[in-house]
Amino acid sequence: MSNYIHVPPGSPEVPKLDITVSEREGPGYRQGALQLLRRLRPHWRPEEVTLQVRGSAGRLARGCGSPGRQGGERQARQGRGRAAIVRGSCRLVSSPLSLPPSPARRRSPLRGAPFAGRPGGGAGRRAASPAASFLPSFHPSLLPLIARQLAKIHTIHAHNGWIPKSNLWLKMGKYFSLIPTEFADEEVNKRFLRDIPSPQVLQEEMAWMKERLSNLGSPVVLCHNDLLCKNIIYNKKRGDVQFIDYEYSGYNYLAYDIGNHFNEFAGVNEVDYSLYPNRKLQEQWLRSYLEAYKEYKGFGTEVSEKEVEVLYVQVNQFALASHFFWGLWALIQAKYSTIDFDFLGYAIVRFNQYFKMKLEVMALTLPE
Repeated sequence: MSNYIHVPPGSPEVPKLDITVSEREGPGYRQGALQLLRRLRPHWRPEEVTLQVRGSAGRLARGCGSPGRQGGERQARQGRGRAAIVRGSCRLVSSPLSLPPSPARRRSPLRGAPFAGRPGGGAGRRAASPAASFLPSFHPSLLPLIARQLAKIHTIHAHNGWIPKSNLWLKMGKYFSLIPTEFADEEVNKRFLRDIPSPQVLQEEMAWMKERLSNLGSPVVLCHNDLLCKNIIYNKKRGDVQFIDYEYSGYNYLAYDIGNHFNEFAGVNEVDYSLYPNRKLQEQWLRSYLEAYKEYKGFGTEVSEKEVEVLYVQVNQFALASHFFWGLWALIQAKYSTIDFDFLGYAIVRFNQYFKMKLEVMALTLPE
């Protein structure tokens, strides 16, 4: 019930796909991927489908439709863990998959996290035209569109007036319980012990964050929780954006979702925190967001300087929790993932940025 969302009467039924796709390369992986594609893209020819690993935590399928269909080559992507994104000429389909349990998943009280949502989860679908494309980066002209779309999601109401609660600290604690204590490879283990804070330090930081950030007054809303640029689709023809990959979505602090989004300006494969938006850009983004948020709430569109400043402080302090969360996630991936990516290095980067940013953002104070 904690993540129950009210679905208006008359909404289309959400399809559910009970399909398992192996994480490991080989016949089992291809067989599972083709089984999924037969449901999502039945006109694709199996002999023309190729599979490849792309990015830090994703697999990509390429294929062609039957003769005479528009759109030519199409793509399907298995995202962080088990979200399959199929991109065609007329729509996008996001479908959580059920993956076999790794040691981490068998032990995980999240029953599949940190890799994705619940087994047997639903598949969302949204319209998209041939002009739609993944964002290669956060272009300044698109930021107001992104701010407005996120505000729209944040104003989706809970069912029957139920007051939602954030599960951020619970989920972070469960991630913490799954982080490795050592690695079999001697060099990797040396790096892990040298560059990752001790479990005691991590636990102390978690307790400090929970005490400090929970009292900032940020409302709990429906959040995306993973809004990096590749999870944003820009439709040039319509002049709008849509979000994909909702497997981490749930009720969370509003400021966390925005702070996490700002952190993602730095990228994933080649992280560069000089790209983190400066105060001027943030304030412009936050004003666009607040105008849309108040409009969707029916409060008009007038936004005061104080409202922008309050949100600026909340967002930058909650950005700390985002670094910490994905740092823990990366440590678990470093231990159990079969994907060829330096997850340990990514964890080190996130924790380093957490401690670097902490001194600066905690000096910020909410206006009187």
